[in-house]
Amino acid sequence: MPKRNIGLRGKLPVVRASSRQTACTTEAGECGNNYNKVVSWIVALTSHPTRIKIKHDEEKSGFVLGTRATCSEIILRQEVLKDGFHRDLLIKVKFGESIEDLQTCRLLIKQDIPAGLFVDPYELASLRERNITEAVMVSENFDIEAPNYLSKESEVLIYARQDPQCIDCFQAFLPVHYRYHRPHSHNGETSIVVNHPDLLMFCDQEFPILKCWAHSEVAAPCALENEDICQWNKMKYKSVYKNVTLQVPVGLTIHTSLVCSVTLLITILCSTLILVAIFKYGHFPL
Repeated sequence: MPKRNIGLRGKLPVVRASSRQTACTTEAGECGNNYNKVVSWIVALTSHPTRIKIKHDEEKSGFVLGTRATCSEIILRQEVLKDGFHRDLLIKVKFGESIEDLQTCRLLIKQDIPAGLFVDPYELASLRERNITEAVMVSENFDIEAPNYLSKESEVLIYARQDPQCIDCFQAFLPVHYRYHRPHSHNGETSIVVNHPDLLMFCDQEFPILKCWAHSEVAAPCALENEDICQWNKMKYKSVYKNVTLQVPVGLTIHTSLVCSVTLLITILCSTLILVAIFKYGHFPL
């Protein structure tokens, strides 16, 4: 009996080990798979702790996985109204989604005016007094009477206003005028290209979605009647159209002699009629 008990005790570990090997074999290597999973998790935790922490922080803040994923584009539309040599440039800006925080933001449009156009600073002052638009000339030594070939580009700052019919929309209005151009030898028209403006935004409070659109910072006046300088965010946007192109009628060089002759004759005729009227109906004291 003692020998049987000793032999039985010696065989028990072998029998238990055999049963475990049989169970793992019959269950399609489940034990080995579980072991490999545990090892892989341990390696991941020990080798990339910062990556897991960053991902957790992003999910917690909701910025990368939330705001970044839902960032919408800013849509800008430039339109030219009216006909003739005196036009109106209308700029509309629409944000892709309704954002209540935009109520605390200001939008500034920095528009370059090509040499073929000009903006009358006295007209802008009159429009500001009537609260029609908020625009101011930036360029100095500006001559509104100079022709196209003697002019340079100018710059205008337009403080856009919120559209009362759209929560997330802004609009700006600017009157522009054609300059006189040199006559051409063949074509009776010339083109003026109005480039896309710079879009600047300043908000009284920060909100995460602003980081989706901000490109860089630009120093500009905080308000039209304020000399303080603020750091505006230069925004990225998508334009509905390409650059606006205007067609301007110009004279032809082959008509130079005809135009000069007719102008001289009309001037002499009108001057003669004025002199005749003065001597006929005028009263001169002796």
